[in-house]
Amino acid sequence: MSAKPEQKETLQANGTALPIVPTDCLPGPDRGQLVEPSNFLGPDGDGVEVVVLESRANAKGVREEDALLENGSQSNESDDTSTDRGPEPASPLKETSFSIGLQVLFPFLLAGFGTVAAGMVLDIVQHWDVFKYVTEVFILVPALLGLKGNLEMTLASRLSTAANIGQMDTPKELWKMITGNMALIQVQATVVGFLASIAAVVFGWIPDGHFSIDHAVLLCASSVATAFIASLVLGMIMIGVIIGSRKMGINPDNVATPIAASLGDLITLALLSGISWGLYKELESRAYVNPLVCAFFIALLPIWIIIAKRNAATREVLYSGWEPVIIAMAISSVGGLILDRTVSDPNFAGMAVFTPVINGVGGNLVAVQASRISTYLHMSGMPGESSEAAPRRCPSPCSTFCSSDVNSRSARVLFLLVVPGHLVFLYTISSMQGGHTTLTLIFIVFYMTAALLQVLILLYIADWMVHWMWGRDLDPDNFSIPYLTALGDLIGTGLLALSFHVLWLIGDRDSDVGD
Repeated sequence: MSAKPEQKETLQANGTALPIVPTDCLPGPDRGQLVEPSNFLGPDGDGVEVVVLESRANAKGVREEDALLENGSQSNESDDTSTDRGPEPASPLKETSFSIGLQVLFPFLLAGFGTVAAGMVLDIVQHWDVFKYVTEVFILVPALLGLKGNLEMTLASRLSTAANIGQMDTPKELWKMITGNMALIQVQATVVGFLASIAAVVFGWIPDGHFSIDHAVLLCASSVATAFIASLVLGMIMIGVIIGSRKMGINPDNVATPIAASLGDLITLALLSGISWGLYKELESRAYVNPLVCAFFIALLPIWIIIAKRNAATREVLYSGWEPVIIAMAISSVGGLILDRTVSDPNFAGMAVFTPVINGVGGNLVAVQASRISTYLHMSGMPGESSEAAPRRCPSPCSTFCSSDVNSRSARVLFLLVVPGHLVFLYTISSMQGGHTTLTLIFIVFYMTAALLQVLILLYIADWMVHWMWGRDLDPDNFSIPYLTALGDLIGTGLLALSFHVLWLIGDRDSDVGD
């Protein structure tokens, strides 16, 4: 029985359970490859001759597919073939609070300085003629700045998840994801920009009862052109950031969405100001330019729709992804109405420089959290599947912020970034002599209270909303971030306006609100 020691050594070397097959099922020449025959009882008590085979294919091409399927989760490059080894947890789940904070800090500061720059731009352009005589442009500001949440941040979250679960590892897959997603956001940007202009016209007409067709066309052309160009530029930046972060071993969920916002606010606001100013000048001599600009970008829609429909990764979003971006645009427009009514009052002109900052910081932080939770859920299955990763639909505040869960840990880290981040941004605004407000202690207290309350509410809503959408078979990457960033615009603008009103009522003369 010299075959027994060989069999034992083979089992130890391979470390795998060897399949048992009847000898009659094998071709004659292969029977010499057998290790050892044994006798087992069949169903009727008859002896059946069986043999033990190695799990790898032999030289004759006999393949044991069941054994390969058993070990399918193992890497081909690994020398460890133990069947007891489970799947390796993905890198985002191994992060500590320090590593999360370290990866988020630089993009967060970069995004914050981008919003500071956007606030400085808004503080300057609010005195331009187009903003004075077509005040509905203020209503467009949160709606179009919110495009980074509705489109660019959703794109960043979607591509981050795809990169983390291995759907962008080959050049072919990468190219398909790029073309489909770029075409998709151009469709969404054009449509959302057009609808935002309609909302601005309606919200501007309802309080005053005044309507101008020239101003309506101006708003439409400015909004559509700004949305299209900004989405094109930011989309390409996002793709480069995600590809680069993967090559550098950085979790894209931690850096992609803040970087999307770092230049998003500044680029969008600069484009809106410049385009609307230029088209406003054309009203005097060449009024036909405005409708031509609007018609040109709308005429490109069929091209982008065809490209997005041909891509399986974006076809579903093209059909089902309109509800969140449209509702988010409406929510942001309400925040724009608040901004329009507040900034138009000379007593609160200083609010313009702080609005993009508080809205941008809140939106950036909640987008990071939503993207992380969504990736965490995708690693446990598909939307709609019940698993331990999505155990609750209405979490308590303690489970959101105080548990040992990795998402609770990241929520605490993001919340702790609010105060030091805003202090840096306020100091930057003050040193650049932006706004019309002196940074007194009472002003800083009211501002920080509004910022902390905004982020606290947003992080809790994100924890509930992402899990709720997952349970309803909705992909949170496509549906949650537009709602969250729009709510961030509304809550941030509302709380900031309330703070300025309270400061004015209590007579904080030292802060020079409105000077």
